[in-house]
Amino acid sequence: MDGGQTGWRGHDTTRERALFVLSFRQCDELGSLLSRAGWRVVSARRADGIRQRVAASGSAIAVVDARGSIEEGIAATAELARVASHGDALLVLVSKGDAGRLGAVFDAGATHFLVSPIAEDELIHAIRFAERHVTRMGGGWHDPLTGGGALLGWRHDARRDVVQLTPALAEATGLPESLPPRALLRHVGRDGRRTALAAIRRLETATPATAFAHDLAGLGRVVQHVARDAHSGRLHALVEPLARIGDIGAVVRDALGSVRDLPGAIRWLDRRIAAGDAPVVRVLAVGGVDPVNRQQGRAVGDALLRAVERRFERTMRETGIARAAVARLGGTEFAVLIPRAADRDPADALSEALARPFVAGTAMVALTLRQASATAQSGEGGGALIRRVQALLPGARAGDPDRPVAPDDAQRLAADIARAIEQGEIAILFQPQVGMHDGRIVGVEALARWRHGRDGELGAELLFDAATRAGLAGRLSAHVQAEALRIAAGWPDALSHLRLSVNVTAEDVAQIDFADQLLARADATGFPRDRLTVEITENGLIAELGEAAGLLARLRAAKCRVAIDDFGTGYSSLAYLKALPLDYLKIDRRLAQDIVGSPRDRVVVRGVIDMARSLGLAVIAEGVETVDQRDALAAEGCELYQGFLCAEPLEVPALVALIGGG
Repeated sequence: MDGGQTGWRGHDTTRERALFVLSFRQCDELGSLLSRAGWRVVSARRADGIRQRVAASGSAIAVVDARGSIEEGIAATAELARVASHGDALLVLVSKGDAGRLGAVFDAGATHFLVSPIAEDELIHAIRFAERHVTRMGGGWHDPLTGGGALLGWRHDARRDVVQLTPALAEATGLPESLPPRALLRHVGRDGRRTALAAIRRLETATPATAFAHDLAGLGRVVQHVARDAHSGRLHALVEPLARIGDIGAVVRDALGSVRDLPGAIRWLDRRIAAGDAPVVRVLAVGGVDPVNRQQGRAVGDALLRAVERRFERTMRETGIARAAVARLGGTEFAVLIPRAADRDPADALSEALARPFVAGTAMVALTLRQASATAQSGEGGGALIRRVQALLPGARAGDPDRPVAPDDAQRLAADIARAIEQGEIAILFQPQVGMHDGRIVGVEALARWRHGRDGELGAELLFDAATRAGLAGRLSAHVQAEALRIAAGWPDALSHLRLSVNVTAEDVAQIDFADQLLARADATGFPRDRLTVEITENGLIAELGEAAGLLARLRAAKCRVAIDDFGTGYSSLAYLKALPLDYLKIDRRLAQDIVGSPRDRVVVRGVIDMARSLGLAVIAEGVETVDQRDALAAEGCELYQGFLCAEPLEVPALVALIGGG
């Protein structure tokens, strides 16, 4: 292929299905399997000349099979990463016993990974995900040694006080290849200049590498990855254009697979309805879990439900229905979401999957299944569709206490949001964040509760869903942040050492001046900036990656800390984390609770923790409910946790009593 150009354009189907595979021990087996699956495989058993060979293969996807050869695999990954274009995919296969080296695999430059045992269908689907990654992000391997490539970057020569641009960057921006630093700063505009200078100051005082996002004429939105050479002291930068990626949120959502919960299912359906699709929802009600909860405890029952979810997910993969997703709606109800009517009905396959017994604690249990399905009707939203299918379930009844709050309630409650804010119905509670090893409470997360006059206490998810429908999500978020800061500023001495974490929404990120607004709120109350942590969800972070990078950089420059919240599970590309200035990674409660599941579950959790730590991030586990979960997470390197094992969200007097009693 031409240097720096993708093998995924036009109608050359042979080039579109090219795949490079390096396997030190199973080259023939992998090549045969993937050839049968439809790829034109170029394979190698040795890493000699790897850069030239992958460039000549015509593939934008490389698979490095490091099973049984982890050090050689990491070295080959690093070699390939040196010549990978923006958007190329580098999938590394790792033995279960080497899962602890996932951090090194990530540092070497891998964009995707799988941990053995790896089923054939898992490998095939992983490469299909990588294909979509390449298609959307415009990748194409190149080899600078053979003259290819279009590297975008620059270097600052402090001795001559000039910035040297790579030819590709000079051509894209219309700038000379050598120019004074001030001329380059003028080119990035006022906002970009402020962000760039703040990032460079961080290099001087904190870390040897950082990243920031801004608009750059000729390229659009970019992320600049800047590092200071430890020997020469020079600044080097790689410029990553974001405009090529398109909908970053869509890329990551597709890679993450399972939708996981009710709000996610509603968003999934609403997106496809808005795109003109007629999605199908199949609701699955599982019976037989309550006796397990009563006889062996809720922890065993929850583990059983996670096993049910995994079996549903595997069954849907095996049916071959494209882009189907599985979500747990709440209680013992699940949903299968299908973008449009499929040729195959998964009902029988799902029934057969649940017919096989499960191991629950010390017992074998048989579960039952009720299911119903429907297709979205004209004008029907995702929430209404789910509720309609729930009503179609055999034996369905109104008022089921295990059923999640009806989605339509958010629409009904939307009219009450403004009054709730004005009349003080929004309460702020604080859930402790606890050190894994010493049990010391070091911080709290501020959580909103709606004390509704008619419906009682309602949770944050329903509260923000209703606010979004009312067009008041930004106002609600600002109110919750201001109230949390006001209360925390007046904490008694017993709480004066605690950090305060407040949540930031996608609507907040979209505001150009949000960082200044939040800092002004903190300053107005007197709460110290250096004890404030900003938590932003994975969804809000990814949807506006460029804006988020600049926002988080400004907050960190103001001495705040930053956490990515609800970090999800599943097969995903984690490379975007490199572009964001973060301090903490909070792993989702489902992922944290999986630590005491199967050995495979623990391997995945360990891999996520190792990668976070390799990026210098502290790890906080959410939803920790048992001593076994806490101890297993601590053993894997998790520093902090929050969850019912310590306390539910508390009002200030109860929080003071808890700390005083510690």
